[in-house]
Amino acid sequence: MKFLTVITLLALTLTLTECVVVCYLESWAVYRSGNGKFDVGDIDTRICSHLIFAFAGLNSTGQIQVLDPFHELCENGGECAYDRFTALKEQNPALVTLLSVGGWNEGSTNFSKVAGDPALRKTFVDTSLALLKEHGFDGIDIDWEYPTQRGGVPEDKENFVTLLSEFREALHAENMTLTAALAGGKFVIDEAYDIPGIAEQVDIANIMTYDFHGVWENFVHHASGLTAYSADTDSNTFLNADFAITYWIEGGMPSTKIAMGVPLYATCWTLDDPTQTDYYSPASNPGQPGPWTESEGTLAINELCYSQTAEPDAWVIETAAGMNEPHTYRDSQWCSYENRTSAGIKANYAKNHNLAGVMVWSIDMDDFQGNCYSRTFELTRIMFEVLGRC
Repeated sequence: MKFLTVITLLALTLTLTECVVVCYLESWAVYRSGNGKFDVGDIDTRICSHLIFAFAGLNSTGQIQVLDPFHELCENGGECAYDRFTALKEQNPALVTLLSVGGWNEGSTNFSKVAGDPALRKTFVDTSLALLKEHGFDGIDIDWEYPTQRGGVPEDKENFVTLLSEFREALHAENMTLTAALAGGKFVIDEAYDIPGIAEQVDIANIMTYDFHGVWENFVHHASGLTAYSADTDSNTFLNADFAITYWIEGGMPSTKIAMGVPLYATCWTLDDPTQTDYYSPASNPGQPGPWTESEGTLAINELCYSQTAEPDAWVIETAAGMNEPHTYRDSQWCSYENRTSAGIKANYAKNHNLAGVMVWSIDMDDFQGNCYSRTFELTRIMFEVLGRC
């Protein structure tokens, strides 16, 4: 009986490596108001193979940092989010739970310093392993955005691989998993990454195939197009998921290690002229913030689709010729986003290109209450179903 149990668990593990749905959780979603509030217990554990808790931090002495002790720890009447997160495995024993360290706000300064110093690297690995074990995590996700940039140095490219190799050795000795969040933009890839070196170390490469376009530009475009738009020229032809995935594979990353990123948020602009709504229409300012995420230029999928459902005649929804993903506009507000059709197309792309699967940022921005669709978490659920049971 014990032998059969081991074989069953092994089969589950092998299946997970063949088809993954990696779901990040923004821990700060718990502080959103109204229908946007999302806590650990709101996660549907049946539609993700891997759950990643974002974020822990890294200080200049190499120690991993708990960023929100009251929410994440149990001490002093805390909310125990770490422990509740890893306890989700009781609902789905095949689930892999990881802690992500870094993120956009972290920058490269501390990562660069720590990665370049053997003693600090050891401190980073040791304190991380201790924290993972204390709270029952199954591994770590390194989200260094981006080596050599944002306060980094050219040596980061080599030191990043060294850091990953030391994490890999320590984690694999404990049967733990190492993943990394990695950029999809060609110029970042060229500058920041030794692709073959990274490929040797990580178990899953979470490629951020989104934010190809955004409010730093003065025109509208799709932020997560699968393919290039017909009017794209020069470097804009690189800013799509197909180019990014192909570039990573040609550079030396095995396709079977790649989880292709799909955003569960809309990227929004304020049009300069509301009568001009095609791609490349002028837009000098970000879109208005949503009621729950309260972030200019971004609407969670649940915010956008809730508004579209409540005011169906106010929003125009279109898909540009040759594209797979929709965009929508109302008055001067213009947003690119994913819907259930485009999410299914992306999951099929992952399957047909022999990828490990998909990654979503982030599960808390899906339609988790089912206000827009007949089912909860519709976009994530569609991708899970297209890829097959993981």
